Amino acid sequence: MTSNHTPTGGGRLADWLGLIRFSHTLFALPFAALATVMAIATPLPGGQSVDIRIRDLVGILVCMVAARSAAMAFNRLVDHKIDAENPRTKGRHIPAGILSRKSVLWFTVGCSVVFVASTALFLPNWIPLAASVPVLLFLLGYSLAKRFTSAAHLWLGVALSLSPLCAWVAIRGPSSLDPISDLIAPLLLAASVAAWVTGFDIIYACQDQAFDAAAGLHSVPSRFGVAGAFRIAAASHLVMLIVLALLPGLAPDVGFSWLYWIALACIAGLVVRQHTLVRPNDLNRVNEAFFHANVAISVLLLVAGSIDCLWL
Repeated sequence: MTSNHTPTGGGRLADWLGLIRFSHTLFALPFAALATVMAIATPLPGGQSVDIRIRDLVGILVCMVAARSAAMAFNRLVDHKIDAENPRTKGRHIPAGILSRKSVLWFTVGCSVVFVASTALFLPNWIPLAASVPVLLFLLGYSLAKRFTSAAHLWLGVALSLSPLCAWVAIRGPSSLDPISDLIAPLLLAASVAAWVTGFDIIYACQDQAFDAAAGLHSVPSRFGVAGAFRIAAASHLVMLIVLALLPGLAPDVGFSWLYWIALACIAGLVVRQHTLVRPNDLNRVNEAFFHANVAISVLLLVAGSIDCLWL
């Protein structure tokens, strides 16, 4: 492919925000924020309250943004040849010549360094710093997954599901691991995120079913067809709703009550709406289903869950 643009190297701020799809931070950040609220509201195993520091909250925000930015930039970097060959993605920043590969590489390295360094904000809680490199490698590994497994969508789901689990551990420290039952609440929230993201990423990937199959790339749509992919996505979203419904009963100390259940009913409606916006033979509204419905789901759960466990 021949680009009509000369890579600008540094690029404008808008170019960098577009590269990492910064607005999509609204998918995972609310779940990390909800896990933070849950971690604060839930008494420690000994019954004492959690000692929250401002720098812990800053650390969660910086870690989230830096890790996601590194992962997205790395994805664009390693996929630039694939993106150039795909009619849907050939206008992305690297194949279109808006940003150079070298500048995106340095951006990835910089965000990775910021992520690892920012985990020091949680000290003397040593767990985030110790886990930072393995977590980062797992996040970056998603970008290579579709080259060898159709479980790439699940990989992405698990990658995003680490945000609430990591936020919980960052706030509560080593005490969150003793007893291990203290992790039930964040693990259930993380499982719901994994199922949710897996489902909507499968729907989104249906746009590239023909290209992925021709290029030898692994995805659920290329392996099972678009109709089969929709059924698997629906099953993933059903798992998400079941796990969220189990959360108040299996983790009663969090304190969810009637407002959580109202929010969950609304979320179920949004999930159903998402599956009515797009069909196997009509993907024209996939971006609306992908972005608007999912942002509404994550923000709704954050607002309702926070109010419920802190004030009701």
